Amino acid sequence: MQRLLIANRSEIARRIARSARERGLETVGVFAPEDAALAREYGTSQLAALPGAGPSAYLDVDALVRVASEQGCDALHPGYGFASERPALARACEAAGLRFVGPSADTLERFGDKASARTLAQRLGVPVLDGSSQPVDLDALREFRARLPEGTSLVLKAVAGGGGRGMRIVAPGEDLAAALARCRSEAHRAFGVEAVIAERHLAEARHVEVQVAGDRAGTIVVLGDRECSLQRRHQKLIERAPATGVSDTLRATLHDAARAIAREAGLEGLGTIEFLLDAQGGAFFLEANPRLQVEHTITEEVTGVDLVGLQLDLAAGRSLDELGLAVPPRPRGHAIQLRLLAETIAE
Repeated sequence: MQRLLIANRSEIARRIARSARERGLETVGVFAPEDAALAREYGTSQLAALPGAGPSAYLDVDALVRVASEQGCDALHPGYGFASERPALARACEAAGLRFVGPSADTLERFGDKASARTLAQRLGVPVLDGSSQPVDLDALREFRARLPEGTSLVLKAVAGGGGRGMRIVAPGEDLAAALARCRSEAHRAFGVEAVIAERHLAEARHVEVQVAGDRAGTIVVLGDRECSLQRRHQKLIERAPATGVSDTLRATLHDAARAIAREAGLEGLGTIEFLLDAQGGAFFLEANPRLQVEHTITEEVTGVDLVGLQLDLAAGRSLDELGLAVPPRPRGHAIQLRLLAETIAE
């Protein structure tokens, strides 16, 4: 790897450029027209304009790969959001002779489909909430609700969803047909796929995520955990590393499950395996995100590991053992990330 295209914008583009620069890599930043002034602050070796405008510019797989080739890049880092979890981008990079800084297209497909990820966890004996492992129609949804304990809500989730989008809690007595239609519509608008699965809603659950990394040799390590239970409309507001109030036994269970899931999926690079915890200490697999996450910075603070740099090193073919991470560092202290949620409360 000598020249890297950063296929993203704003803070994460600047963050990737920093770690790449520290490794002696040349970098090319991209920008949609409205981001031209912002892009000058990325600190990249060069900038290249994208043909589109707005968010769609950063979602155009063909354009991103074409610009990378035109700029003489031999690798592409997708950052987070936008096309970072799209198997099509990983495959397009491979076809163009570019190194994709992230998991393989097969791994992205397995984790990107919530039904597939749920089935993988079940096969490994990792507990999941009562629910469907295939997309549901209205009849299946009615049958599922009938099996739930009286007074229990269910949650609909877009199969291709993420970031809290395409997700809807359905209370007892609420119209299932209307809820399913709305959720399908939201899923289609956000992800282009309307399929949804259903699970039992776990009220007042804690949300804990485990940071994992894998190399080409199949070694998987855990680089700590985070808690993101405080949310608004399924959007994370406060992240803390490591998760607090988790016993050593439960933490070991979560870490073991995360390693097993990542290994089974053939994860190369970074990933986050997420769980819900109930009041009785039970832990249930929620989903897997095979990419860098916004909250990576607090894991970096407590472990001392440059996670973006680690992505680049793993993509370059270095092993976790070479990098001194076969035995990962123990977290030191605590770090907190706060997010601002911009919304209209009242007209």
